[in-house]
Amino acid sequence: MNTKGKKEIELKIKGIDCADCAIKIEKAVSKIKGVKSAQVSFINSTIKIEVDSSRFNKKNVEKAIKKLGYSVEHKEKISSLRLYIEGMDCSEETKIIEKKLKNLQGIKDMKFYLVTQEIEIKYDSKLLKPTEIINSINQTGMKASIKRQSKEELSFWERRKHLITTIIAGILTVTGIILSRLEISQNIVIPVFVTAIITGGFFIARKGIAALRTLSLDMNFLMTIAVIGAAFIGEWVEASVVVVLFSIAQLLENYSMDRARHAIRSLMELSPPKALVKRDGKEIELDVNLVKIGEIIVIKPGEKIPLDGKVIKGNSYVNQAPITGESMPIEKKKGDIVFAGTINQNGFLEVKVTHSAKDTTLARIIHMVEEAQAQKAPSQSFVDKFAKYYIPSVVTGALLTAIIPVFIFNQPFTVWIYRALVLLVISCPCALVISTPVTIVAGLAQAARKGVLIKGGVHLENAGKLKVLVFDKTGTLTKGKPEVLDVIPLNNYKKEEVLKIAAGIESRSEHHLAQAILNKAKEWKLEIPEPINFKAITGKGAMAKIGEEYFYIGSHRLFEENKFCTPELDEKMEELEKESKTVVILGSSKEILGIIVISDTIRENCKPTLDKLRKIGIQRIAMLTGDNKGTAKAIAKELGIDEFKAELLPQDKVGAIQYFLKKYDKVAMVGDGVNDAPALAASTLGIAMGTAGTDAALETADIALMSDDLSGIPFVIRLGRKALWIIKENIFIALFIKAIFLTLAVPGLATLWMAVFADMGASLMVIFNGMRLFKFKR
Repeated sequence: MNTKGKKEIELKIKGIDCADCAIKIEKAVSKIKGVKSAQVSFINSTIKIEVDSSRFNKKNVEKAIKKLGYSVEHKEKISSLRLYIEGMDCSEETKIIEKKLKNLQGIKDMKFYLVTQEIEIKYDSKLLKPTEIINSINQTGMKASIKRQSKEELSFWERRKHLITTIIAGILTVTGIILSRLEISQNIVIPVFVTAIITGGFFIARKGIAALRTLSLDMNFLMTIAVIGAAFIGEWVEASVVVVLFSIAQLLENYSMDRARHAIRSLMELSPPKALVKRDGKEIELDVNLVKIGEIIVIKPGEKIPLDGKVIKGNSYVNQAPITGESMPIEKKKGDIVFAGTINQNGFLEVKVTHSAKDTTLARIIHMVEEAQAQKAPSQSFVDKFAKYYIPSVVTGALLTAIIPVFIFNQPFTVWIYRALVLLVISCPCALVISTPVTIVAGLAQAARKGVLIKGGVHLENAGKLKVLVFDKTGTLTKGKPEVLDVIPLNNYKKEEVLKIAAGIESRSEHHLAQAILNKAKEWKLEIPEPINFKAITGKGAMAKIGEEYFYIGSHRLFEENKFCTPELDEKMEELEKESKTVVILGSSKEILGIIVISDTIRENCKPTLDKLRKIGIQRIAMLTGDNKGTAKAIAKELGIDEFKAELLPQDKVGAIQYFLKKYDKVAMVGDGVNDAPALAASTLGIAMGTAGTDAALETADIALMSDDLSGIPFVIRLGRKALWIIKENIFIALFIKAIFLTLAVPGLATLWMAVFADMGASLMVIFNGMRLFKFKR
């Protein structure tokens, strides 16, 4: 039996609801070329087909089934494709691409990154190939490619084609105007203008026609209509000048947007592409993507560190400004963490790689900045809604301007057609639409360069609206490195006994105070006993069996609830708490053994930072802590904090944030991003500190301060306020210029070239205004 070329396939069919349906499908499929037999299972909604693979085409089966009113179900295989789009400079062009791609079967989702001219597409790779997506985008007049080509890779024509055609069009236009003034025959002058229009307007018209195919009224389409209309009524000079002015304006706009794009790309260039790796006793240079976790890389003085890792040999100072924004180099020695993109200054380091190239702190920052571009800020949503109604309204007004005076009031045709064309040019909202994203991206990029990661325009805007800040105490206002100051024994116990038992219990604890007790026990060279049946008492302390007895360690509250406290103990505790000290009590089921006094130092720049926050308009500063009321009150008084909530269990912090939100509307929570994750999520704006290298904190917070430095908070708030102000300025500029020219257009006081100049001038003004954020200082 010859089985060569034979194959059996099974397909799932959607919509089979009777046995007759099954028979109908069987008959239709059996007739298809290459099908040997077909059998439909009505119960399973499947069809088994035996085919000759050399003659069979699966698409024919799908078409036959579709003709009968059913469809073949596909198991989706979702793939992701990121493309660079040359010529995608305006949000109207993103809409053209979106409409075009939505016609392709298999497109699941798309995200646009307008400032960096990129699109990320999720698609079913069983239905679509990347080449089909690229070809579809190329049909819009824009050019899609998987890899952004560097200037060196492009030919001279590719790099300069828009400039060359604009110069030629300009020369021809000036020539045409001179010939007209010299009263040369129109048979010579008009071809000069036509050549100028075709040369300068080719790329504009190509995009305009593509926009028409998707029924999108973008600037290129409106400009094409305006030029054709001007030529139709014999305004050749106007048509030619409009093309040249629009081309020049686009060149200037592309130049200014390229500066914004460069700021994002400069982040990507922080990390070197190669690493010097130790392999098989040799040092070899490799692409960073080929270096594995656990391998040893060598960093010489003056070199950039290529990957995140832990120092295993050497000593040096490292400039961490690209990641954390810290101005002073940090000393790095054995056991310290280093980040990709930072600069080794004067020493030799050997580093064990802890993260792959795509997962370094810098790579995650870049990814999050890119993701943040795709998120629309509240002001952007407003602008998009406005543009949605503005364009059709003005286009309708232009049509009415062309029709009513001519056909109802018998006015001159050419005069009112010209005025309608001016209105068409004014109707494009490019300046308005670009006013917000360019400002937001400039703000996000500048923040990232200063060691602050902001995860979207909405968070940047929220930072600018803040009036109330809530700080977690431990590790935020304080250094988070508590130390044991004193051990006070009670009931005839010795200091060493108290600390030894306390250290035994805390050896199993993850509480931040546990390490301070263990460090002191090691310093005293005490032998730490092995605890049995350890149990954490959430928010209050812990217990464990040591020897033959159970012991408890924890807060004043724990022992009060268990009726162990005496007036003398309460008085002593109150006295210590007034000094902003944290007090831990150790006791058994019979009596209290002693008190351990712990202190966590307030950060050096804490008070100046809080004072600065008040100076820039923060009206209320609050503090949350699980510590006792006495300590909380003493710290609040020392720092001038307006209100505090103490003795909070972890879950209570969310309730506290909800209380502040109800009271003050918009509230930011500042914490470490790990233990405070629920409270950060509950606030209007979650700010995590010292997050460089901390995966959880980077994911949790809305804003992440890469360095362990409070001074980043006033910077973020000032940056947010500046961004909000610039966005308002940009919206005003765009609307004000539109309003002026709409007013001038109808009575005929504005010309076509004036309208182009005003529209593109407004676009350039808002772009350059937004880009001022690149110079915003920390």
